[in-house]
Amino acid sequence: QVEVVESGGGLVQPGGSLRLSCKVSRRIFSVRTLNWYRQAPGKERELVASMSTRGTKNYADFVKDRFTISRDNYRNTVYLQMNSLKPEDTAVYYCNAEVPGYRPSGEWGQGTLVTVSS
Repeated sequence: QVEVVESGGGLVQPGGSLRLSCKVSRRIFSVRTLNWYRQAPGKERELVASMSTRGTKNYADFVKDRFTISRDNYRNTVYLQMNSLKPEDTAVYYCNAEVPGYRPSGEWGQGTLVTVSS
């Protein structure tokens, strides 16, 4: 059973916006910390944003004031709204449903590619 599925990646020009979606199975949605990671070519995977089960949000410094993580409890979906995109934001973005207190852990999506280029 696939627990985590991302969507919404694509090609966008610098300065543009994109919203990623991550559908999480109902079984785990409300009891996991929900994270967005990314991995650029030749680089290690890095944490972009996270939201705890209580709704506390945290962002990497390199996306603060540009990206917003949110969740829709009715749809079991977590979003990453990305604004003012830069070429260096180009990466495969992964959704992760983490077991609280254990990082890394939990279920991972297959990833969705975001390309920022003119």
